[in-house]
Parts: sequence; structure tokens; C-alpha cells
Amino acid sequence: MSLTLAILVFAIGVVAGLRSMTAPAVVSWAIHLGWLHITSGQLALLGTTAAVVILTILALGELVADKLPTTPSRTKPAPLIGRIGTAALCAAALAVAGGGSVDLAIALGALGGIAGTFGGYQARHQLVSAAKLPDFAVALAEDLVAVGGALLIVTRFH
Repeated sequence: MSLTLAILVFAIGVVAGLRSMTAPAVVSWAIHLGWLHITSGQLALLGTTAAVVILTILALGELVADKLPTTPSRTKPAPLIGRIGTAALCAAALAVAGGGSVDLAIALGALGGIAGTFGGYQARHQLVSAAKLPDFAVALAEDLVAVGGALLIVTRFH
């Protein structure tokens, strides 16, 4: 696997750590639009119209739910496992599209998911508590980083 591809699969994992459904929604769109070339195998299912619609709805729902006070912390076991899972899935798709090792991509993506989860949590917490910024504003900025980062990553394959 090239260093560039390794960085990209780690980075998509970080995005999934920030917003668990943004990474798969953007990867799904990228496959659907032909930016990521995955035409066969199980990962090609991510590019179907049904997957694009479902993952987009889930991503939009997550962007709203993240702002609610009742939403559990991303560092709790269930949300963390979900983030690691979506990170690994997205990393595998990038590896297939980039001709790299899927096993290595899954490992790097999962590590990126962990880094994004805990790094994003700490950054948001520090900006809200130490810098006294409103949580809603910091959460919106995190949304922009996740969406923009995911788009930047998948367009490297186009």
C-alpha cells in the first residue's frame, strides 16, 4: 500500500470517528458517482441508490442528533464500536478503489476511527469548556470538518 493511500484510509477513519455516518454516506456517494471505482464485490453495494439514500438519511439524522443533550457520548462502548466499524468499512472501500491491502486498510481505518473519536471528543470538550465557546457552534464546526474532510479524501481518487 502506498503511503498516500495509507494516509487516506487513516483519514477516512478519523472522519468516521468524528461523525460515524458521514464517512459511509460520502463514500457511498463517491462510489455511486464513479469517483471511487468499485464495480464488483460486496463493497460495490455501497454505491447502490438504496445505500446512498439510506446512508445520507442516517448521516443527516446524526448531524441533528449530535446536537441533542440526550445523545450519548461518542466514547461510550456502543457508539465507539460503531465508529470503529464504519471507519473500517470506509477504509476497506478506499483500499479496493486504490488497489491497496484491504486488511491493512481495515486496521488503519479502525485506528483512525479511534483517533477521531477521542481526538474529536477532546477538541470539542476543550473548546467548549476552556475557550468558553458554545457547544452548538463547536459541533457545527466539527460537522464541517467531517463533511469537508470526507469530500477531500474521496476526491483524491477521482
